[in-house]
Amino acid sequence: MGDIDAVLFDMDGTLVGSDAAVELAWRQWAADHDLPPEPVLAAAYGRPISATIRHLAPWLDDDAVRLEVDRQNDREVADADGTKPLPGAYELLAELDRLGTPWAVVTSAGRRLAEARLQATGITPQILVTADDVRVGKPDPEGYLLAATHLGVSPRRCLVVEDSLPGIEAGRRAGAQVAALRGHPGDLAITDLHELLPVIHVR
Repeated sequence: MGDIDAVLFDMDGTLVGSDAAVELAWRQWAADHDLPPEPVLAAAYGRPISATIRHLAPWLDDDAVRLEVDRQNDREVADADGTKPLPGAYELLAELDRLGTPWAVVTSAGRRLAEARLQATGITPQILVTADDVRVGKPDPEGYLLAATHLGVSPRRCLVVEDSLPGIEAGRRAGAQVAALRGHPGDLAITDLHELLPVIHVR
């Protein structure tokens, strides 16, 4: 891996453990619409709520989609207090701060949900880019490009840390190097954030 000027993290499944809350909310949504939960869960992971609902329920008009998004956000925010940091998160973020390496969180969650989950874990990013800040969510690279701009660095000198295929694609399309969790392919495959401590290079 080349030198890194900044690190851009996904949130859910990367910095914080929210799988249980996400799965519960989407199982409830599937039940509401008489849909089998497995394809709903598969479609929901790593993408904005609005994109997931439009994909799964194309018959809904814009007003109905907005109502569904609000309902899903309410469900997930209600469970946010139980959010925990994932292994290595605190150690890695502390080391980045010690080195003076800028970092950001780029998430497919809306701002209200993202702030609730991050507050529950005590993680305060220097820059937070949410689904509310972009026109197009992952796998589009807009969020990562926006974060790099806010940090004043080239996206090509950023390390994106992701745990979903849409997020990995977004990082690659932004021109960044990608560290991938959950066995996904990336420039670097990792099992948890501890493994990034020895491989982060600061220019």
